[in-house]
Amino acid sequence: MTRPQLVEARRVRTAELFGQGRPGAEIARMLGVRDESVRRCRRAWEEGSPDGSRRRPATGRPPKLDDAQVERVRAALEQGAHAHGFEADLWTLKRVGLVVERVTAVALSRASAWRLLTGRLGLSLQRPERRAVERNDAEIARWIAHEWPRIKRGR
Repeated sequence: MTRPQLVEARRVRTAELFGQGRPGAEIARMLGVRDESVRRCRRAWEEGSPDGSRRRPATGRPPKLDDAQVERVRAALEQGAHAHGFEADLWTLKRVGLVVERVTAVALSRASAWRLLTGRLGLSLQRPERRAVERNDAEIARWIAHEWPRIKRGR
């Protein structure tokens, strides 16, 4: 059950408890909510508002990308940065914005690209390890096993 559904269920339960004649403070304790929330529900209930306990649609600006576009972006990002013509196979917000624009014809700011990645796509920040390309783990292990003890003994 999503959070809005839980809130709606709590409002409906509050209205049922009002109907039983329970006091507001008791309802607040039973449901684990603040007294002010109970008073607000009571006002709507007393006014006979049929929608007083029902969930309201989300307000605010609608998202720039619909669900189908978000899935197309997800598929494009899963192909990797190389597949979209970038040299390194790393994603930056600027690169994500370019791919979103190519795939959906919708321009996003870096902040909007970040919200898309972390919110709707559920991705998180990943940073590559900083390692030299020439790193040789076998040589490092040999040096630690043979050279370092020799240098240490020499002191």
